[in-house]
Amino acid sequence: MPSINSARILILATDGYERSELRFPLDKLKAHGAKVEIASLKKEPIKSWDEKNWGDTVNVDHLVGDVAVDDYDALVIPGGQINPDILRADKGAVDLVKSFVQSGKPVAAICHGPWLLVEAGALKGRKATSYASIKTDLMNAGAAWRDEVVVTDQGIITSRNPNDLDVFVAKIVEEVEEGRHDRRAA
Repeated sequence: MPSINSARILILATDGYERSELRFPLDKLKAHGAKVEIASLKKEPIKSWDEKNWGDTVNVDHLVGDVAVDDYDALVIPGGQINPDILRADKGAVDLVKSFVQSGKPVAAICHGPWLLVEAGALKGRKATSYASIKTDLMNAGAAWRDEVVVTDQGIITSRNPNDLDVFVAKIVEEVEEGRHDRRAA
């Protein structure tokens, strides 16, 4: 079981990520001592969506195809409508999510981020939450959807929106320190 202060955490994002849903976990997990890196579809900085308009950018550490799951203790997927919609259309990004799920390592997705879990086939028969507008997508994928701040099922962490970020990050820390989860196939 890794301690959060020695954990390596990967954030998967691209242009259009909800600014707070990437920046808050990035900053808070680093403050706990974790090494946090960002993987994306391109090596250039990626642009945030900040509530109602384009926001600032964040640097990318790795291309999706260059990431080895064994190098990380957890995966975090921020939301925003644009970010996960682009990522779920990319086979490499979906395969990376599948690999993390199969590894038993914690996988955390917030807001529209669970769309990637849907695409990866990770939610069938599992409890989950999301932004309310994609509730039906999760239910159609076989998830038992809950309207709760954070829902965890065998190390798969889901949360609803930026208002839930404190609890979301606290649950990521807890699950990372629990270590791998023996998951049944979704």
